[in-house]
Amino acid sequence: MRVAFETHGCKLNQADTLKLSSAFFNAGFKIVKENEACDVYVLNSCTVTHIADRKGRNSARSAKKLNPDSFVVFTGCYAERDPKSLESIPEIDLVLGNTSKKEIVDKVLAELKTPDTPDSDSFAEPPMESFSTRTRAMVKIQEGCNQICSYCIVPKVRGREKSVPVSELISQINDLQQSGFKEVVLTGTQLGSYGFDLSETNLKSMLADVLNHTDIPRIRVSSLQPQEIDLDLLKLWQNTRLCKHFHIPLQSGSDPILKAMRRKYTSEQYLRSVRQIKSVLPDASITSDVIVGFPNESEEDFRNTVNVCNSVGFSDLHVFKFSRRPGTSAFHSIDNVAYSIKSKRSKELMLIAETGFRKYRKSHIGKKEYVLWEEPSPIDSISTFNTYTGLTGNYIRVKSQSEKEITGLIEPVTLSIDPTQESKMMTVIR
Repeated sequence: MRVAFETHGCKLNQADTLKLSSAFFNAGFKIVKENEACDVYVLNSCTVTHIADRKGRNSARSAKKLNPDSFVVFTGCYAERDPKSLESIPEIDLVLGNTSKKEIVDKVLAELKTPDTPDSDSFAEPPMESFSTRTRAMVKIQEGCNQICSYCIVPKVRGREKSVPVSELISQINDLQQSGFKEVVLTGTQLGSYGFDLSETNLKSMLADVLNHTDIPRIRVSSLQPQEIDLDLLKLWQNTRLCKHFHIPLQSGSDPILKAMRRKYTSEQYLRSVRQIKSVLPDASITSDVIVGFPNESEEDFRNTVNVCNSVGFSDLHVFKFSRRPGTSAFHSIDNVAYSIKSKRSKELMLIAETGFRKYRKSHIGKKEYVLWEEPSPIDSISTFNTYTGLTGNYIRVKSQSEKEITGLIEPVTLSIDPTQESKMMTVIR
């Protein structure tokens, strides 16, 4: 039998999908791409905004339309938050939330009345082959969050903090390297809380153990809170295997709004964390998330956010309009910022983001960086070259043409910008 996966939302969901694919593979399923014919279609959903919810519903309907006889499974955060509404959608055959993800394979086999015996022909290729070009894999180090920010639904759908033991992480990373992966992204809901529920470990000691007991060329930390960053932690980045990319959610540059959001830092504390990073790693890429239109956000509040964004000079910025989520305390607040104002503020921040992105790229013209090359785009009829894309350690996406296969290679390149195009990719001299 054939199973396809579609993943929405965060890197943690991507890590979960990789685990699910392995479970289906070990049960005898063949893993196929989401646009191919399949018997089972698994949608791993996000619910961070109402737009994410709508995308999930639409994707489930599209999956059934593409494969009318397929068995559509809806899982993930949306399924955890509101299973009853999803069960009423005729295109969805099975709804299982995050807490039931481990049961998906057994439930599917039972629903399809398929014996729980593997088909040996399906073991010709490892399951990761259908999900990745064997370059980058997501590794979940923990999930859950105890911090309960007022706007955030994640604690409701991911539960309390639970860490993966260091020994399991080391084993998983070594297995991934043996399978051909060159980079792992350490992901979770609240990475800085790693080890809270384990004895004698924390984020810093775990990273040190991973560096000491694995040889995978690149390790990327997906996200950190500003209050979790200090010079002692940053010393680990003296090891060049740790990617010089820090995603640090800002959410707002206004202290009153940060307090209303129940964030555990002030705007000055955020800026101090950024200064610490830049003092140790001046070429590091710093990216972030910002919410506009949180209840009672005034023009002064927004200007403070603009000032912080300009002070940091983010290399990329994700901007979200505030979305009231059932189950959060902010859901009961009056959504008193007009949508037109949210849109205007969002556009202004996105312009700042674009300016910061271009400035960061420009500062790297002529510099040498190491690129991990990914799968090429198809060769067109007039070219004998493949166009490859890849990521530098500091999160600059680049492209290059090559006659030979370079997928999975990490190689030094000199960065440049093609003046004839305005894409978000830099070109390179190899």
